[in-house]
Amino acid sequence: MGDTSTLLEVRTQGARRLADHLMAEMTRGKLRKGMRLPPERELGELFGVSRGSVRRVLAQFCDQGFISQRVGSGTFVLPKAENLSRSQEIIAATPTSPAELMVARLLIEPLMPGLIVQNATSADFKHMFQCLDQSEAATSIDEFEHWDEELHKAFAFATHNSFFVQLMDLTNKVREQGEWGRLKRISLTAETRQQYELQHRAIVDALKDRDARLAKNLLFGHLQLIQRNLFGG
Repeated sequence: MGDTSTLLEVRTQGARRLADHLMAEMTRGKLRKGMRLPPERELGELFGVSRGSVRRVLAQFCDQGFISQRVGSGTFVLPKAENLSRSQEIIAATPTSPAELMVARLLIEPLMPGLIVQNATSADFKHMFQCLDQSEAATSIDEFEHWDEELHKAFAFATHNSFFVQLMDLTNKVREQGEWGRLKRISLTAETRQQYELQHRAIVDALKDRDARLAKNLLFGHLQLIQRNLFGG
């Protein structure tokens, strides 16, 4: 993970979002060796940044050995990028129980609001509110769980720190395991779902108000409630 720190040395928040996105896609294995990245103009439009900013981000990925740029052909992913995915697979190969996951989340996720209130953009908050709307409109547990996961992922991306993005990706891998799903189905009643939705709204509102302390306390309380509902006590 040490190699990723310099990738965030970019001038605009949109460029940081682009860097975070590329790193996350490589880590998940969605950007693999030989794949061609979208054109610079398309990346600029997607993340709301100038082509100059896109070029600076891509230049840093080139310097790190993750991509190569061929004049007239485009930008391609190099084999080194697959090492990120393999390292995640090695970590994921060690079974993590839902109980262990919740202990780790209680320690790590409350650290994010401090960075979010400093770095989050209007696009970040727009995505958070979209996740809220979609989760509240969900008609099944699986759909609700998907948008719940997307919201917490949105928190990680809004830190604009690739370390938290990668940690959240590992978290979601554990959430995809059967044991987590079984516990969630048992614990997710209409009442608990309503509690989660209210807590989610309160957390996002506090982040939007740039109130890091309140958001941290609300997020910690939310995770504690999940832990109690999953395991009792």
